[in-house]
Amino acid sequence: MQVYLPIAETSVNAFTLLGVGGGVGVLSGMFGVGGGFLITPLLFFIGVPPAVAVATGVNQVVASSISGVLAHLKRKTVDLRMGLVLLVGGLIGSIIGLWFFNLMQRLGQIDLIVQLSYVIFLGVIGGLMFQESLRAMLRSRNPAAPRRKLHTHLWVHNLPLKMKFRASGLYISVFPPLLVGMGVGILAAVMGVGGGFILVPAMIYLLGMPTKVVIGTSLFQVTFVAAFTTMGHAVTNQSVDVMLALFLILGGVIGAQIGTRVGLGLKAEHLRILLAALVLAVCGKIAFDLLWTPAELYSITIPGRF
Repeated sequence: MQVYLPIAETSVNAFTLLGVGGGVGVLSGMFGVGGGFLITPLLFFIGVPPAVAVATGVNQVVASSISGVLAHLKRKTVDLRMGLVLLVGGLIGSIIGLWFFNLMQRLGQIDLIVQLSYVIFLGVIGGLMFQESLRAMLRSRNPAAPRRKLHTHLWVHNLPLKMKFRASGLYISVFPPLLVGMGVGILAAVMGVGGGFILVPAMIYLLGMPTKVVIGTSLFQVTFVAAFTTMGHAVTNQSVDVMLALFLILGGVIGAQIGTRVGLGLKAEHLRILLAALVLAVCGKIAFDLLWTPAELYSITIPGRF
């Protein structure tokens, strides 16, 4: 059954869209990730223009993050003060990212920029995740091996304008969380991701936050930044395809329930290495598409359209 996507200006099989949303939902349930960094490249592969894939893929992040935030608020595992500082930085970063996105779109380079961004970030993140997963597997086989310290006192903690974050037990400058939030906001606008795969490690290793409040605080920031980014794309370049978003969200909700059950039967270190391998595989596919000579060397488009 073919479904016409009015903003993307293409027809896609409805079951394919449900499969993409469901597949990412399964991964979200298994690995505990929002899936934004996977759903956007998958939309590239089925023929959705990168500009539309980025703007619409953020909807999936919003939908998958809201329920998580509510659950963490109930358990009081959200540092609201830290979340608000990260959110301010995220909104500033989103505005910068939207400006850059629209500039590249006017220059006709947005498809290349988005795909190159995914190759770089997925390659780096996938490589680091794979390395860390191998170390975790080796440590599980050799419990006596020395463990790396999660957090050390860095120069960023000596910056001015310090604030007390009681839920995290920190007294640090507001500049590091502002900059981290800003970076996540830029990624959300340009790549259509929530940024949790960058935000969570930064909160643990750079800011020194305790693990028990990291996930909830990350989801708090990601939810609002992703929602702001979606509205920004809808207003500035009209690239949010509601029909596409509905199919992805529907598939994602169903897939997440399946993924949660599947994930319970696998070991944590095995889950991490599987996710790392998947990230590297998606990175390789995008890089291959960029380097491989296309079937049609030239195309004619109407200015201002995708």
